[in-house]
Amino acid sequence: MSSEYYVIKKEAVPEVLRKVVEVNRLLAGDDRLTIAQAARQAGISRSSYYKFRNDVEEFHDSRVGTTLNLSMDITDETGVLSNLLGIIAEFGANILTIHQSVPMNGVATVSISIQLLKSADNITQLMSGLEKLRGVRKIRITGRQGI
Repeated sequence: MSSEYYVIKKEAVPEVLRKVVEVNRLLAGDDRLTIAQAARQAGISRSSYYKFRNDVEEFHDSRVGTTLNLSMDITDETGVLSNLLGIIAEFGANILTIHQSVPMNGVATVSISIQLLKSADNITQLMSGLEKLRGVRKIRITGRQGI
């Protein structure tokens, strides 16, 4: 059986799924807690936890050695790609591959694979920095490899 995976922003995740992640975090932090106790602490039922426990996992921000694949729609303006690469460099990530499509209707798609290095801060800060750039219309994490 094949599974499909999605990477979505925390704000788009239903509350019950965020609470399942919280239960997993509680259980990992205290081996004396039962599932019922952790679920109660998180504010969900045991049955909700059991329904989703194997289907939701927190995306960890600091993963040295991890390769991230990003896809971005950017406007066809001078300096947009350069500014984007500058943010990645400031973040302390290593660019492995980069590909930009031919702009259509003033928008190009850029695919970049980056490797997180020891000097890299967290992924959330990188994504926030990229989203704030002038000319960046849409950003997606399309894949992740490594720890």
